Amino acid sequence: MERDYNLEKRKYVIGGSVVVIVLIYLIRLFTLQIMSEDYKKNADSNAFLNKTQYPSRGVMYDRNGKLLVYNQPAYDVTMVMKEVVNLDTLDLCRTLNITPEYFKRRIREMKDRRSNPGYSPYTHQVFMTQLSAEECGVFQEKLFKFPGFYIQRRTIRQYNYNSAAHVLGDIAEVSKRDIEADDYYVRGDFIGKQGVERSYEKQLRGEKGVEILLRDARGRIQGRYMDGKYDKTPVPGKNLKLGIDVELQMLGERLLEGKIGSIVAIEPETGEILCMVSSPTFDPRLMVGRQRGKNHLDLARDSWKPLLNRAIMGQFPPGSTFKTSQALTFLEEGIIVPETPYSCYHGFVHAGLRVGCHAHGSPLALVPAIATSCNAYFCWGLYHMIGAKKKYGSVQNAMSTWRDYMVSMGFGYPLGVDLPGEKRGMIPNAEYYDKNYRGSWNGLTIISIAIGQGEVTLTPLQIANLGATIANRGYYVTPHVVKEVEDEPLDTLYSTKHYTKVSSRHYETVVQGMRAAVLGGTCRGANIPGIEVCGKTGTAQNRGKDHSAFMGFAPMNNPKIAIAVYVENGGFGAVYGVPIGALMMEQYLKGELSPDSEVKANDIQNRRIDYGIHER
Repeated sequence: MERDYNLEKRKYVIGGSVVVIVLIYLIRLFTLQIMSEDYKKNADSNAFLNKTQYPSRGVMYDRNGKLLVYNQPAYDVTMVMKEVVNLDTLDLCRTLNITPEYFKRRIREMKDRRSNPGYSPYTHQVFMTQLSAEECGVFQEKLFKFPGFYIQRRTIRQYNYNSAAHVLGDIAEVSKRDIEADDYYVRGDFIGKQGVERSYEKQLRGEKGVEILLRDARGRIQGRYMDGKYDKTPVPGKNLKLGIDVELQMLGERLLEGKIGSIVAIEPETGEILCMVSSPTFDPRLMVGRQRGKNHLDLARDSWKPLLNRAIMGQFPPGSTFKTSQALTFLEEGIIVPETPYSCYHGFVHAGLRVGCHAHGSPLALVPAIATSCNAYFCWGLYHMIGAKKKYGSVQNAMSTWRDYMVSMGFGYPLGVDLPGEKRGMIPNAEYYDKNYRGSWNGLTIISIAIGQGEVTLTPLQIANLGATIANRGYYVTPHVVKEVEDEPLDTLYSTKHYTKVSSRHYETVVQGMRAAVLGGTCRGANIPGIEVCGKTGTAQNRGKDHSAFMGFAPMNNPKIAIAVYVENGGFGAVYGVPIGALMMEQYLKGELSPDSEVKANDIQNRRIDYGIHER
């Protein structure tokens, strides 16, 4: 009988097809179960519940050990989408005191993988944050009615003082950018947004832990997996001790009530910031809890700009406080010696140009010129330096030399304080003037920079650092807010001495001038019985009313505090700058104000300056 070869071929084809299909299934099964992380995660998610254990955030103390920032219990509501069945949405909304619209919006946001790339229906997603203990208690009683919803214990920041908001900063929920930048964070986590909270986020946040719970086929918790053998305990964040003296800080904020300005005080030897006041300020407690967003928006819209940290972000003409840096430069460059006399005809008058000055004796040497804050003296010094072609070859070279001195003193660039947002101020260079005057300029063209006007701007922090540098006779340590980090050394940046281009002997001359200013010059109001105070006023010209400034330090020969006070539209330096600076130094050095000083403090506190801004 003849064989049917076609039928036999068909048999092999069918058999081969079956083998191929079986192999495909086996390979796919192997890939899913062994090779694929997705399958493993889903399988694990069905059997295990990984519950994140959040660490307590590090707390903050002031330099004297007073607690500034601490933690209070708060609670998040999380949900596992796959476990939510037969949900009574209206009952849930009533229990949590939210609207159905809010509920729908949160679900949409959770499922949006663009804003929440870590979304999975099998894992915990944060639904609501920062419930109080009372709110949590109400929800806890009805939790059995809402399968798939859980309570996660967290902490919330609390403040012992209504003070130092700009320094301490705040925390808020992470953004998409935060999550992408650091895989430590997931949606619903919190991160430092401003101030110390942001700069020291990695030290403060600690390390998360995890509790592995076992579930049955219906998703019910059966207990801890292997009695917690593989659980990870959270590591608390590190505590911080700040250089801030909270009593000094509160006095500064009190003195600047109703005024726009800043006070910065530094311990010269260490660079530790003793206070950093920016006015107007705000209560740090406004930035806590679920109302943070609304409160932040209200503050951002406030025409007084209370969110702006003027101490490091404000860039102002330093006025006559800047004359000390000019004296030091002229001395080191040999433009003058301490005995060099310059005449003052109620100002600097030369070649048809006049820069006015108040009445005082003439001619003067350097120490009385500093004491009386003579404009003419420092204008003549700059004019002779920029015009010294035999020494420098050109005005451009002279200008570059001048600028190098300014940069060595900490001007023109951020100092590197351990707070976000520091501005650099402005120190012009030769290229700047070549561009603006098409290469045709001289000392007269730029004469106003000699007295801290014109193009020169500094931050209040830089002015205070100038005081610290003079107090140290020629060096500064980068100013910093944090004094100590628990079990961790500070960055060496905050212990390194930065020496200027000026020798210490010239600083002694300037110190004598600043002491003379307090004994009988423009800073007479800074006299504190029993303390040798050195100071320099500043009256910075403004389109409206002049700004009032003061820079000084004390004691003269064993300096413990250097300070800058800057009050916008405050008038002469002696009106606000000097008395505020004196009160701040007295508080820090004596630990309290005398009865007479308390009267002065109350008077300054009650004074208001009209800025033409609507009241908050």
